[in-house]
Amino acid sequence: MGTATGSAFDTETLRRGIEGRTPETLLSLYADDAEIRVVDHNSQPSRPTVLHGRDRIAEMLADVYSRDMTHHLDDCVVQGDRAAFSESCEYADGVRVLSESMITLRDGKIVEQTMIQAWDE
Repeated sequence: MGTATGSAFDTETLRRGIEGRTPETLLSLYADDAEIRVVDHNSQPSRPTVLHGRDRIAEMLADVYSRDMTHHLDDCVVQGDRAAFSESCEYADGVRVLSESMITLRDGKIVEQTMIQAWDE
């Protein structure tokens, strides 16, 4: 059984950060000791990219949200200390990206995230 959270996860901040392309807003949702595992074409399940801590996560978010593309939060479900969300993106040239994330929460902050993403090739 998961641990109880002290406060609720702010899904509206998640939406504003993703759709507003503001990495600082998104970073506010992560705990200091957060970890993200990314699985995609370049980082296979047996060797995912793993980012430890807010500094590394901030670098990744700044890179992603500085690109010439749109971002949309499609769905977000929160249950206790777990949440999942879908994000769809499109580059200016029409290439589309889909990202699915499963997250673990502590006191309303993301402590673990597994992101699986795919894009047009």
